[in-house]
Amino acid sequence: MPRSKSSKRWLQEHHQDAYVLKAREQGYRSRAVFKLAEIQQKDRIIKPGQLVLDLGAAPGGWSEYAQQIVGDQGKVIALDLLPIEPIAGVEFLQGDFTEQKTLDQLVALIDGCRLDLVLSDMAPNLSGVDSVDQPRALYLAELAFDLARQFLAADGVFVVKLFQGQGFEDLIALLRQSFKSTRLRKPDASRARSSEIYAVCCGLR
Repeated sequence: MPRSKSSKRWLQEHHQDAYVLKAREQGYRSRAVFKLAEIQQKDRIIKPGQLVLDLGAAPGGWSEYAQQIVGDQGKVIALDLLPIEPIAGVEFLQGDFTEQKTLDQLVALIDGCRLDLVLSDMAPNLSGVDSVDQPRALYLAELAFDLARQFLAADGVFVVKLFQGQGFEDLIALLRQSFKSTRLRKPDASRARSSEIYAVCCGLR
């Protein structure tokens, strides 16, 4: 099937993207790692020895980056519907965390401990129709929030990708009610035309 003009344009931009080239040079799996790296630089959310859960982890760039910081005394759990090539020091769960089987596997892995950090870079497969994509994106963020609220330590941190649009302000208000501090970050590695923004939420109330 021939590619559409928009698909060809995206591929051309992707291969010329400075962060794509930088990821290749540094051996990272995707350009998305630089979004987390900038958040880390500003907010110091990842620390040695932490227990970290990475939701929607594929292809694994965020998990790989987090593992480098938490070290051997910490643990990173990557969870996704899609398979991920193995990452040294990272536990991988393939499944849907809204299903009991996957949730039970997660509970077994954390072995009674509370999570220090929940990361969610999840996004739906975008159709390009805002009225369809925005509710899907909000739903994923809400699912991640529900899981974070269930398993985070009292001083834990939740980082979630959001898309600005209908329902965005309501969700931000909910996060601010639920955490002692909620900051919004738009990393340089986020494409300018994208409405994505990250909420960095600290200290579960």
